[in-house]
Amino acid sequence: MRNTLYTIYALVLGIVAFYTGEIVTFMMLGFILITLNNINATLKRLIKVNEDNGSSM
Repeated sequence: MRNTLYTIYALVLGIVAFYTGEIVTFMMLGFILITLNNINATLKRLIKVNEDNGSSM
């Protein structure tokens, strides 16, 4: 469900960016969001591994 919602948001923002002439800004924000999503997923995996091993911080 989240991916569908993110796709709709990206589509709407892309249309707005096209009409306002901010295509480069839209692309840069997209790269930033993808990077943050990857960092978040990695941190979640690390937390899960730590919890499975019984480690605590």
